[in-house]
This record gives sequence, structure tokens and C-alpha cells, in this order.
Amino acid sequence: MIAGKTHWSAELAPPAATSTGVLSSSKGLLMGQSANSEIQPDLSVLFETLRLSEERALAGQLALEVMHEIRNPLEALSNLAYLTMLEADDPGKVREYMRLAEEQMFLVTRVASQTLGFARPTDKHQPVKLVSVAEAALRIHQRAMQTKRVRLITDLDAEATAPLHRGEILQVISNLIVNAVDALQTEGILYLRVKKSGKEVQLIISDNGHGIPREHSEKIFTPFFTTKQGRGSGLGLALSKRIIDRHRGTIRMRSSVLPGKSGTTFRISLPAITA
Repeated sequence: MIAGKTHWSAELAPPAATSTGVLSSSKGLLMGQSANSEIQPDLSVLFETLRLSEERALAGQLALEVMHEIRNPLEALSNLAYLTMLEADDPGKVREYMRLAEEQMFLVTRVASQTLGFARPTDKHQPVKLVSVAEAALRIHQRAMQTKRVRLITDLDAEATAPLHRGEILQVISNLIVNAVDALQTEGILYLRVKKSGKEVQLIISDNGHGIPREHSEKIFTPFFTTKQGRGSGLGLALSKRIIDRHRGTIRMRSSVLPGKSGTTFRISLPAITA
């Protein structure tokens, strides 16, 4: 949690209309309502197209990071196989090499199993441990974090489980992480926590980056609103909120721009699976 004067933006409030403006032109109001009703289906199609596109892109990024992650244990297995053949006459050393090889195989199996969970297409929400999704999102962006020498702090409840769509929640967490990393200076701090709180599972992502000004915070979930000056589409957070709404959850933001206390925190709450 980032210190300093902060504020929450849980829902996007509609712009306030003056009584004069509403009463002076009922025809204009009806036209505005008609235009909104026409735009809404178009936005829904846009969001769904974007969601599917990002889901496939993330799958490719995850596959690439998995290849990097399993390369080291595979190289270790190759070396251990060579040493085993070299020391075949020494049962003690052979047993030690086999024990080490078993550890490396466990690492490969664990990473492969986690990845397969995202590869299986499904439209149904299934019980998922949120930590597995958070770890996959961190894996996708680990090289970006390494480039900035980000200090990662995690507090993960391995048993926090919620009914969700893996690919969609991966998109949300990935989007929040990449936004946080973008906001950080070199050697900045990224904090990620997964916890169970009563009947909810919560995911908290905080950074000590430059923060979001108050005048922008109320627009943060608005489609096409961006502060990245030509680098962002302005749809990432709007899509994330839509996904969380579809999971019957909430997403809230708190931010500070105070010098020495700047940073942003996003808190996602989802219905938990209770025993």
C-alpha cells in the first residue's frame, strides 16, 4: 500500500448534466440517448475482439517465456545424464545425479502443467488458484522487470481459489503489471499480493511510480482514455473492468502523486470458493 494522500475510483460516474441543459433541449437529449444506444453495441464488439486478440497474444508471450524458463532445467538434465554415464561405476554418485535429475524434471513438469491450464479453451468459469494466474503474468513480464531492475515483493496465498476464466483474468493481471512497470523508474518497487478475505479473493498490485493525478483518476476506466501519449489504446483498463464485472467482482484504484510518496494501487476482489 502506497502512503500519502490517496483516492479511490471504483466506478466511472456519468458526467453531471445541468438542469438547464436537460430542460432546454429534450430533442437533443433524445438524440444523445439514441446515439449512445447505437455506440454501445459497437463498443461491445470492439471489447470482445480486443479480448480475444490479447488472449492469443498473451498465450504466445507465455509460451516464449516458458521456453526460456524450462531451458535451464533441460540443460541441467543433459549434464546430469552425461555425469551419470561418466560415473556409472559409482552407485553413490549415480543415485545423487538421479535425485538432482528428478528435481529438474519436477520443475519442467510444474511449468508445463501451469501453462496447459491456459491453453485449454473454455467459456466456463472453473475453480482456479489465483496464484497460478499471477505467477504466469509475472513470467510474461519478467524480462521487462529485469531490464528496469524492478524490486518485486510478493505475498501469495497459495490456497486462494475463485471461479474464473484463466485467460481473461491473466489479461487483467498482465495489463496491471505492464502499467505498473511502465510507471516505475529503474529499481522501482512492484508489490503483488494474493489473499483470501472472508468470502472474497483479493489481488493487490502496487507500485511506487509517478502516480495518477486526481483529474485523471475518475476517467481511468473510460474507453479510449490514456495518459501514455500515443503509446496506449486507452482500452486496457476499460477491458479489465469489463472482465472483472463479468466475474461479479470489483476493481478499485488508489493513487498518489505526492513527491516521495507517489504510487498507484489496484485492488481486485472476486467471489471466493469456500470449503
